[in-house]
Amino acid sequence: MRFSRLLPVLSAAVACLTGCDPKTQFPAIVALATPVLGPAPAWSARDLNGNVVRSDQFKGKVVVLDFWATWCVPCRTELPGYVDLQRKYGNEGLVIIGVSLDDEGPEAVRLFSTRHGLNYTVVMGNDDLVNAFGGIDAYPTTFIIDRDGIIRDRKIGSMAEPKYEKKILAWLGPGPGGG
Repeated sequence: MRFSRLLPVLSAAVACLTGCDPKTQFPAIVALATPVLGPAPAWSARDLNGNVVRSDQFKGKVVVLDFWATWCVPCRTELPGYVDLQRKYGNEGLVIIGVSLDDEGPEAVRLFSTRHGLNYTVVMGNDDLVNAFGGIDAYPTTFIIDRDGIIRDRKIGSMAEPKYEKKILAWLGPGPGGG
């Protein structure tokens, strides 16, 4: 599986033309956060230890499914926020899943994940998983799937943690149906 490495760079460049976070000099938001209503597709992928992870394992949870790569600068800027969100809301039913679209394989992603203290599930993406979500045109592309398995948000590009946390909290309310 080969993915263009130029697209994230171009996305970041366009975002910087429209406004960068002055603290990081990286885009705070690379536009396009759009609600996408509809059932999430069933999927499966292998985690970094080779175990199969399936979407049906997360029934009744709010899932943040983040398509990313270790070499993607906007992706990397979001990782500490996802670690924080998983720590804060994991007990309330939040599940963050990183879908690595790296070509180097699970060992390289495992080393990266360990070095960066990722505390959530990371799976290796594949063409079937990418296609099930309509293709990935830019990194990162992230979906919020509610407790009923409905895609409630699709974000293309990076977003500051406090703003994205508000989006997640809108669906993390008690029980089926979210908040």
